[in-house]
Amino acid sequence: MAKKKTQIPDEVELCDLAELFKVFGDSTRIRILYALSESELCVGDLAKSLTMTQSAVSHQLKILKTAKLVNSHRVGKMMVYYLADEHVRTIISVGTEHIEEK
Repeated sequence: MAKKKTQIPDEVELCDLAELFKVFGDSTRIRILYALSESELCVGDLAKSLTMTQSAVSHQLKILKTAKLVNSHRVGKMMVYYLADEHVRTIISVGTEHIEEK
C-alpha cells in the first residue's frame, strides 16, 4: 500500500507552530490553562488557586493572550479570563493522553 505524502507547511507556518508550542513549554502556563479549563477566573482567583502572586499570573496571562490561547472580558472593574476556544482544551487533552500512554 502506497503511503500518502504529507504536505509540509511553509516556513512561516512552521515558525508560528513552533512559537505556539513554546508557550506550552512552561508548567506555570499549563497550570493556568488547566484552571481556566474548569471555569472563567479573574487574576486574583487564579493567583489564589495556584498559590502565585497576582503579578506572576498577570505576566503569564499576557503571554497566553498574545498566543491567542486565552481571552478576557470585563465584569465591573475586574477582568475575567477564559480559554480562547475548544482547540486549547483539545491540545491539553491530547497532550495529557500522550504522556499517560504506557
